[in-house]
Amino acid sequence: MSGVGTILVIVDLQNDFCAGPVARARFGGDPAVLDAVVAGSGRAAGAARRAGVEVVFVRFLGDVEHQGESWRLRDRLLGKDPKCLEGSWGAEFHGPLPEPGEAVFTKHACFDAFLAGGFEDHLAGRGVRHLVFAGLFADVCVDSTARTAFQKGFHVTVLTDCTTSLHLPYEEVLRFMRTVYGARTTTADDPAAWTVPALVPGLARKEEA
Repeated sequence: MSGVGTILVIVDLQNDFCAGPVARARFGGDPAVLDAVVAGSGRAAGAARRAGVEVVFVRFLGDVEHQGESWRLRDRLLGKDPKCLEGSWGAEFHGPLPEPGEAVFTKHACFDAFLAGGFEDHLAGRGVRHLVFAGLFADVCVDSTARTAFQKGFHVTVLTDCTTSLHLPYEEVLRFMRTVYGARTTTADDPAAWTVPALVPGLARKEEA
């Protein structure tokens, strides 16, 4: 089965990030880009399930009581309001929804899904070696999680039609991930996206005599 060892991680597709006035004002670009990310992530979830790949969802809660001192200072200096407050419409999922039995992991005022309770244990329990990413944003929470994943020995794939960047040029973010994490960047309709990357014969580093 193609999905063995691979998991799709859908990151922060919540109303305050991809729908409504808060999301639109924060993104600043063409709202159609966010709509395309949501639609693409829905297609990715369907493709993953058909390929036998588990789908997990990560969500963000930004309530002040969850924030560290540095987070609160940053928000005060930059005039940022907390987003995705627990129990609010802004914190609800937008787009693809978890199906029965699919895991949801919650980040409390942090970017990296590995800081969400149970996330890393879930990967270990499933024998996961390869994380495929969709969701928001490529230069914030997707990047933070991909960076940790790479350092912990996981292969990383970023679905280019299922995410976008917030602060930095998107193509530069993808190039950075390819260069620093060895990330595979491809689209959700690429069958290779759902397979664990492997060393290409002849490119593996040979032992010195």
